[in-house]
This record gives sequence, C-alpha cells and structure tokens, in this order.
Amino acid sequence: MSISWSTCLRDYLSTFPKVTMTVELILFLILALVAIATALGMLLSRNSVYSALFLVLNFATVAVFYLLLGAPFIAMAQVTVYAGAIMVLFLFVIMLLGTEVLPAGKVLPWQRPLAGALATILVVEAIYLLLVRARSNAAIVAPEATFNTMDSLREMGMQLFSNYLLPFEVTSILLLVAMVGAIVLTKKEKGAQR
Repeated sequence: MSISWSTCLRDYLSTFPKVTMTVELILFLILALVAIATALGMLLSRNSVYSALFLVLNFATVAVFYLLLGAPFIAMAQVTVYAGAIMVLFLFVIMLLGTEVLPAGKVLPWQRPLAGALATILVVEAIYLLLVRARSNAAIVAPEATFNTMDSLREMGMQLFSNYLLPFEVTSILLLVAMVGAIVLTKKEKGAQR
C-alpha cells in the first residue's frame, strides 16, 4: 500500500482549523509583508540613513499591529518613543559622525558558515513552531473597552513615575552614555586617520 506525500500533507493540513479571510486578516498579512520587507531593507542597506528610515517604517508598521490588537496607547507610545525620539537620536548621531555610507568590511572565513548555520536553525525552528505548535483553537479577541480608558492610562502613568522611576531613568542615562561613547570612539578614530 503506497501513500503519496500529497495525501499525507492534505490529511495533516485538515487537522488545522479553517481560516476565513476577513479584512483584519488581509490587513495583517499586508502589514506583515511590509514589516518583513522594511526589516530586510534595514539590514541590507549600505547607507545608514536609509537603514534608519527603514527602521522608522518598521516601527510604524508595528504600531499599526498594536492598533489591530486593540492597544491604542501602546501604538501611540511606539510611534512617539521609538519612531519619534529614538530615531531622531539615531539620525542625529549618524549625521554627527558622518558615517552615512558604510565602507566595505573584511569578511572573516568563519562568518558566512556561522551565519548560514544560524539562519538554517532559525528557519527550522519557525517551521516547527508553525506546523507543530500552531494548533490553537482559541480566538484572539481585542481587550475589553474598560482597559482602554483614561483611568487605566492614568494608573499606568502613576506606576511608571512612582514605582518604576529608577529603571526609567537608568535606561535614559544608559542611552545617553552609549551615544556619548559612540561619539568619543569615532572622533578618536577620525583624529588618528589624519
């Protein structure tokens, strides 16, 4: 008795729940393609300004994902904090340092095989998670309207600026130190080249 691969695949796929194409699903798929394309554009761009702009577009796409999930506050925080403040900081440092176009770097002999092995592991893991673990019958629903009220946002703000003030300030100081360190290291390298 011989069983073809197509029969096995059809039987396996029939165990998954049926998916109906709704407007939200179509929008999610389009946004997922945009998010993946902008992430690849950011990674593959040789110009650091273009790379930063691809990252801004990726942040905006993630903000729309948050809106689809019913979290408007997190979406606005994503746009304000990441696409706004952090990216302005990145672009400021890029322009200040004058490293818009990256020079061609040396490739070490072990880098390409390691990158290929890690990419293969990532793809195998993603396929495993999609085919084996993605058998949930639970529906994803937006949170209740009571979670998106001004009272819950006010409570979150009070928690952030009272109980979590120290980690908030430490993070801002860490970002400042990283920016100053990058400027100092680059200025020494430029001075040594002259």
